[in-house]
Amino acid sequence: MSGSLPVVAPPDLSVQVLGVRFQNPVLLAAGTAGFGSEVAGVIELDALGGLVTKAVSVEPRAGNPSPRVAETRGAMLNSVGLANPGLEAVRRRHLPWLREHLARARVLVNVVGRTVDDFVAVVAGLAEEPGVVAFELNVSCPNVERGGMEFGADDAVLADLVRRARAATARPLVVKLSPVLPDPARTAAAAAAAGADAFTAVNTLPALLYDEQEGGRPRLGHAWGGLSGPPLLPVGVRITQLVARETGKPVIGAGGVRSAADARQYFRAGASLVAVGTAALADPRVPERIVRELARTVARRGVAALGEHIGAGR
Repeated sequence: MSGSLPVVAPPDLSVQVLGVRFQNPVLLAAGTAGFGSEVAGVIELDALGGLVTKAVSVEPRAGNPSPRVAETRGAMLNSVGLANPGLEAVRRRHLPWLREHLARARVLVNVVGRTVDDFVAVVAGLAEEPGVVAFELNVSCPNVERGGMEFGADDAVLADLVRRARAATARPLVVKLSPVLPDPARTAAAAAAAGADAFTAVNTLPALLYDEQEGGRPRLGHAWGGLSGPPLLPVGVRITQLVARETGKPVIGAGGVRSAADARQYFRAGASLVAVGTAALADPRVPERIVRELARTVARRGVAALGEHIGAGR
């Protein structure tokens, strides 16, 4: 016999969500990839579905005192304090870099604020920027107008925030939910009714550890911080299922994703995309490896192996 073997096309992992096509369902989570340039030398960004930028606030933020990160058994504590260069620097420097260097990966911008006006100002300020496919609203921030209560902890406040952000942009709004909400399905429904297009489940879990070697002082400079890593996986999967079933909206599953098997847990629960965070900090090769693992799974077992199909749990 003569002739070459037929060329086999790689499995199609693309997902149509938020009005755009993601080449695969794997994103880098907010805060773990900076604004892209910080990890460009160690992660092939264009091999991924996209990235969620570091938090953007109206004014620059210096963040919390060090130490900002502490490892614990199987997890990580962090208290960066949403440090970022502010709206103008992001618009002038960071988003142009992303547009220049990314050809396929999609960009979502994470938005934070001390007041509802702050969120609206950031969304409005970036609403016309090319290349931004959606805004992720970090409603786990403390609301200074309500004594430090999280925006997402009060359905009425959250609905007002989403409604006003919705008026400031035609682009999709993704609400990032806290894992400690008493009724995440109800909270998500309130946000959806106000105009939210999708959700991220979940943010980090508030946590505190002391350092026995340092006189019992807190291990973080801010005392407490957010717990991330493998312990969040079952928490995020549960909330993903609750939110997807209640709202019928797309969900980005976040928390504890280290492998294709972890990603499939989120897909089975109803997620359309997954976001990798702590695992990429520990090993920058993880996100690309998950994409390859998913591709092998689909090539071997068909697209049904991604949890019937992506978003099936809704």
